[in-house]
Formats: sequence, C-alpha cells, structure tokens
Amino acid sequence: MLVLVVGAGIVGLAIARAAALEGHEVIVAEAADAIGTVTSSRNSEVIHAGIYYPTGSLRARHCTRGRRMLYEYCAARAIAHQRCGKLIVATNAAETRKIEQILAQGLANGVEGLTLIGGNAARDLEGELSCVAAIWSPHTGIIDSHALMLSLQGELEDRGGAIAFNTPVEEIAPQDGGWRARFGGAQPGELTVDALVNAAGHGAQALARATHGYARERVPRLTLAKGNYFSYTGKPVFTRLIYPAPVEAGLGVHVGLDLSGRMRFGPDVQWLADGHYDYDVDPKRAAAFYAAIRTYWPGLPDDTLVPDYAGIRPKLTGPGEPAADFRIDRPDDHGLARLVHLFGIESPGLTSALSIAADVVASLRR
Repeated sequence: MLVLVVGAGIVGLAIARAAALEGHEVIVAEAADAIGTVTSSRNSEVIHAGIYYPTGSLRARHCTRGRRMLYEYCAARAIAHQRCGKLIVATNAAETRKIEQILAQGLANGVEGLTLIGGNAARDLEGELSCVAAIWSPHTGIIDSHALMLSLQGELEDRGGAIAFNTPVEEIAPQDGGWRARFGGAQPGELTVDALVNAAGHGAQALARATHGYARERVPRLTLAKGNYFSYTGKPVFTRLIYPAPVEAGLGVHVGLDLSGRMRFGPDVQWLADGHYDYDVDPKRAAAFYAAIRTYWPGLPDDTLVPDYAGIRPKLTGPGEPAADFRIDRPDDHGLARLVHLFGIESPGLTSALSIAADVVASLRR
C-alpha cells in the first residue's frame, strides 16, 4: 500500500515511520523546507505523564501510552532525554483543592507514582520553592525533540520512505479506490496513493476543506493560541519542572528546563484573534511573568527574564471554552476508506506521537 502523509512534524513523522515499519511504501509531503518547523519545534519539549486530561479521552489514552512508548524508544536509540520529574504546586487553599482534583484525575488515568506532598516536603526537593502543597510526578521528563524527529525520519528512510520538502498539498480527491493529491510548490503535480493521512497541523483544516467527498461540517474551527517563553539569565535554581495550578487554556507559566540545565519560563496564553502568525516575544509581557512566577518563587530577582521564543498552538476551542480533545477522524468515523484527518494535535502531541501513530496506521489497515 502506498501511503501519503501530509506534514513532517513529530506526529506526521511518527505515523510515516509506523506505516513504513509495517511494510508500506510511504511518502511524506511537507510544505516547509525542513522537518518540524512549526509546532514541533516551538514547545516546552516536555514528556508529559498524562495527568490532566479527562479519563477516556484521546489525550489521556495517547499521552499515558505514548509516554511509556517514548521512554522505551529514547532508551533504545540513545536519544537525549531526562526523567527529571515535575511538581504541580499550590500556593493557597483554593489551589490545593484544584491540585487534589488533578491528582484524582491522574490516578484515574493510570499515571504511575503520583503523590500529594506538603509544602515542607516540596521545599526539601526544591529549596527555592514556596507552596503549601504539591503533586510529585516522577515520570514527567524532558527530551531533545529535534533528535527525536531526526530518528523518526531516519527510520522512515531506512525502510524506503521519503520526504518531499517544499511540497504543499492543495487538494485531495478520490480516485480508483485511493486518493489523488494535487500539490503546489516549485514543481507542482499530482500523485495517486492508496491511503492518505492529513497530519498538517496548522494546515489540517484547510486541507480537510479541500478534500473532495469529505463533509465540510466535519471540519472543526482553528483557533490560534500563542505561548511566549522567557529565559532566565541567572544560574538555574530548580532541577525539576515546576508547574502552577492550571489556568484557562494552558498549564500556567511553569519552570522549564532543557537538557543542558538552562532554565526558562512559559508559556503564557495569548489569543491571536486575527489569525496572524507572529513569533516575536513582546518584552512588555515580562511584567506578567514576574508576577506569575513569584507566586511560587518569590526569590526571582528583578531584570533576570529575557524574551526567548514563542509557539502557536492549533487549538479547536477559544477563550472561555473547555479545552477540546484531540480530533482524529478515521474511516470508521467519516466513511471514506483509507483517509485520516488529524485536528488540534497540540500538547501533549509530542508525548502522544508514537501512540497516535500506532492507532492511525491500524485504522488504515482496517
């Protein structure tokens, strides 16, 4: 079976690799000139445990299973990662009630090792931390996401798969029991394949609307949420990830670490109502970062945060609305053979990628 995967982010590469490992001929069409240039390269690089998401949701299932798969994958291939653990902290009674609910959710999702600890125990782990209670999550970690994507690409190509860069897919139509994809770029053309997976991330909705025979009412809206990050110029004071109680549309301005130990903070949530893609970090947003961080690290010195980078999430819901689940529209759902559209694959998409890939390839087989 010839499979076309649209999009060479982490999820698209994972799906392409999984299809190639099953013996299928695989081509990935990527509109950019490199892998993982959008959501996959502009995130916290966190391996999430699977704590927050409603039990039975795609996020809960794929995050918990995907996290286990990802740790095994990284260990087997020497991909840089660290199981550093995470503290979700409460700084008052209301937040304590909130993290108690989060703990119950994580345990219901089958997340291993979660414990609720008091403020003194949390400070024993991280001396600069100020909180009254915390959830300790030992299986949260960090990863070199680019090394992961290169490994997925390498395994795809070792199995005979290929990535066509600068190849935006503009239209999809049924043909001869398969799918005809029309693509643009410097050398426009058409390709007929047996199966097609739309893992185009921010472009997934546009491609779904350009799919002949696919009901337009099935295409969810796309809402853009920008997350800004600031780096810390001093010596790092935390060795674990520190997360506040969650906020609307995000997990709060948290302490992030990279594999070299560098400390950064973010993301916040900035809704982009006009749909304009802007990756600049406004230095004026630092004031809100200082205020948020000092709720759990009152010792944060002045003038130590500098703009770092930003990412934009392809969300399916907007301000004031409950967070939507991943949307994976498979043949069993829409009735079109060997076609899968993926929408809203944001956090925890990196952690979930290998699990999502296994399910998508299985649905193509059916």
